[in-house]
Amino acid sequence: MHESPNPNSILTSLSGQSLPLKSWVTSFHLLLVVLDPFTHESSWIVKTAGRVLNNFAGADCRVGWVVAGTEDQTKSFLGPWCDDLLTFTDPDAIFIQDLGFTEAPGIVHINQAPKLISFAQGWNPSEWREVVSGVADQMHWSKPAIPEVGDPTPYAGSPLTNNDGSEIIAGSFSGCGKCSACRAGLFEKCQQQ
Repeated sequence: MHESPNPNSILTSLSGQSLPLKSWVTSFHLLLVVLDPFTHESSWIVKTAGRVLNNFAGADCRVGWVVAGTEDQTKSFLGPWCDDLLTFTDPDAIFIQDLGFTEAPGIVHINQAPKLISFAQGWNPSEWREVVSGVADQMHWSKPAIPEVGDPTPYAGSPLTNNDGSEIIAGSFSGCGKCSACRAGLFEKCQQQ
């Protein structure tokens, strides 16, 4: 089930800046592509997603990636794409799970409230076009063509995986996901329970 994320959910950029979600959306909406660096399905969409995100680079929104991996895994997976766009690492997929995502790739639009406005999982061009059209309308910005020649054919996303390759099941974490223990993956030491 997709729902608005907790405004106190921590997002860590590739540059190492960790802030609650509410701080990332103070002035701008977020348009993020959710990726799992351990799956082919996520790798197939990087070029297309990069084109879509770059379309909004000058609009009044922040665009970027949220990768269910460590800093090194993210850099290895995205290569130069992580230099060009805002990139968040989410090694335990806590933020991704908070959004209700269970598979990748995906795309999500979050406003300044922060409320989840729209999302899509897997690569379904019509669903991605709907998400992107909503952003374009709200930002008064041009809409990229989806699909475009060279884009992959539609496909379902693959289940998100942990660093050990096990499948992430929504709601499988027992901690709050926000305290330092949970961010370190030590859910049994959650400070909020």
